[in-house]
Amino acid sequence: MRTVASEILQSFTSIGFVCLINHGLDHAKVEEMFDWSRRFFDLPLDHKQLAPHPKSGTHHRGYSAPGVERVSQHIYSQEELENFRKAGQDVKESFEAGREDDPLMPNIWLPEDVLPGFKEACLKFYWDCYELEIRFLRALATGLSLPDTYFLDFHQIADNQLRLLHYPPVADEHLSNNTFSRIGAHSDFGTVTVGGLEVQDPQDHSRFLPIPVIPGAVIVNAGDFMARWSNDVIKSTVHRVRSPPNQVGEDGIAPPRYSIPYDLSTIVDAIPGTWDEGNPKKYEPISAKEYVLKRLAALY
Repeated sequence: MRTVASEILQSFTSIGFVCLINHGLDHAKVEEMFDWSRRFFDLPLDHKQLAPHPKSGTHHRGYSAPGVERVSQHIYSQEELENFRKAGQDVKESFEAGREDDPLMPNIWLPEDVLPGFKEACLKFYWDCYELEIRFLRALATGLSLPDTYFLDFHQIADNQLRLLHYPPVADEHLSNNTFSRIGAHSDFGTVTVGGLEVQDPQDHSRFLPIPVIPGAVIVNAGDFMARWSNDVIKSTVHRVRSPPNQVGEDGIAPPRYSIPYDLSTIVDAIPGTWDEGNPKKYEPISAKEYVLKRLAALY
């Protein structure tokens, strides 16, 4: 356990990402959730819009059509956001869900007869991911020489988010010249995220490195909260989604792609041992609600 914990911490402090195998999340469950995701996104648009994401980004639940959400990196002024959105679109559609008893962001589901079993499948997978979250946070705490339950007290409520993402086929030249993006370069604003994408080279910020595909593996990246929590000992690395390596067809079209991120959030102050008189705290304590709502509002 301690060896694995040390390897997780080393990856998080060097690049902010780690690739997990033997993680305990049954591969069959992951494949089943991807199947549900494909079935959802294969529905006609008017069916998917029966679970509409509210116009306000602060209620991040339900379905968003392609081009509605535009991911940015710390852009908050209205003028800057308008200019950013004019520069290009994120070619993706998404569906977001959380725990059923969340008073701040109630879930927005399709009518059950539109896709029977979809709601149940999403909620079951949400809690399967939460169990993986607990195991991972125990290992991370061990790597930081903290009690293995250190992070658990901050994640008992499970204020997390399950996202189903579909990137439709798009001409690769549009991705290359930034006319469109699948998800633009950004850092995540939770504690950690489970997903799959390209990572900014820590030595050359103009380069993005594709994460190798390992069957059955889960990709975990540290978010802005974890960077703040660790006083920047852990990296929240900028990343994006483009064309899968070597999968652009002869017609120049990047094939469709699906991913299922699972975002974790909490209240953040610097972890003991990551700051002292010579290396003081870089950030004031901030609540997940305050920071997440600020970032979500900039997406829509």
